[in-house]
Amino acid sequence: MMNSALKIEPSISPILTKELLATYGSPLYVYDADQLRTTIEQITRSIPYPGTQFRFASVTNGNVALLQIFKDANWGLHANTPGDIYLGLTAGFASDRIVYSGSNLDRAEMAQVLQWGINTLNLDSVAQIQLCGEVYQELAETIRVPQLGLRLNLPELTGESRIGIHPDEFPTAILIAKSAGLKIDGLHFYRGTGTNATKAFTQVIDRLLSIAQLLPDWHYLDFGGGFGYPYKGGVGFDWANFGADLTARLERLNLGIDNLNSIELIIEPGRAAIASCATLLATVVSVKWQDDSPKETLRERQIVGVDTTVANFSVPAVHGGYREIVAVNPSDPDLLYTTDICGNTTYSRDYLGRNCQLPQLAIGDIIAILAVGAYGYAMSSHFLHRPRPAEVLLEHNSHRLIRDRENYSVLLTNQIFDR
Repeated sequence: MMNSALKIEPSISPILTKELLATYGSPLYVYDADQLRTTIEQITRSIPYPGTQFRFASVTNGNVALLQIFKDANWGLHANTPGDIYLGLTAGFASDRIVYSGSNLDRAEMAQVLQWGINTLNLDSVAQIQLCGEVYQELAETIRVPQLGLRLNLPELTGESRIGIHPDEFPTAILIAKSAGLKIDGLHFYRGTGTNATKAFTQVIDRLLSIAQLLPDWHYLDFGGGFGYPYKGGVGFDWANFGADLTARLERLNLGIDNLNSIELIIEPGRAAIASCATLLATVVSVKWQDDSPKETLRERQIVGVDTTVANFSVPAVHGGYREIVAVNPSDPDLLYTTDICGNTTYSRDYLGRNCQLPQLAIGDIIAILAVGAYGYAMSSHFLHRPRPAEVLLEHNSHRLIRDRENYSVLLTNQIFDR
């Protein structure tokens, strides 16, 4: 079920909204740089552990202009695929500021990652450790020695997953790495996606540190990502509590260790950092009422069609089936109707919102879908052959285009056919 709270307002004023759509067209992704920087600063300050390295999980949003904001804030990048690395390098990140934590690279991809200069790789299987060692030996004269971490797979901590290495396999991974002249330097942990329950992270810290010490050369802990965003409002992830607990445990572990050998900490926020800064604007193109009641009566359900589609942002699993949708400057904001917001395809599940409480809308009105910065454009597709929207950045009391709107020619990209 997708609902809309009543009193939440978009961060973009109605006047600016109309200006943006008049300039760039509808539908439109709009990012607020100031809001993004505020969130980055809040997360950064929440973990006082000295030398904590923040790596933005670019799987959530790969727009280069946005990645550059993270770079300027002294964050690095977490790359899930070689494509993430390519975007990060394009955005200006130094290769040693990019951490690769992925799965199932083939030989050519492993070589590409190493040749790009990525020197921290968290690998998720003994087979990937073997492949990395082989490729490293082939390229050893032209690349630097990478540091390797193991992605942990332990169901009582990580949940059931196809990804990761069980502690029982650590000795084998260590021997394979050693045979190639490499060490296992780190442990990578992933608690699960979109988790707002802070205790789900804090209650596993001690066990995680204990497991990491099974690695003789261990010197970094990558606590991964998976930190949630409160799409429905209410209690979100408690960064201050998490940061204080994690810092205390690591500092206790570091007692008696000289500063040069203290444990390094890597944190990989994605959704938690970028979700709130973006809004998807769309224009109403049709309105009808489920029972076609006369205008004077209280109709049961308002059916609103807009000029975008669910293919233009994330699947419901990302946001728990809930999106905050508001009407921009409605004529009568106090009289609300049960409303379905429908996309511009005949796909039976093309609902941007169901059972929303919204005022009466008319053709030409504007709706705003809030908190779409994570897995929004990044998960959009050409399903049912709709081109994707433009993206715009609000910054320094101005706005600029950061991705062009697609046209129908994009549907022919890379196709080969006879005319």
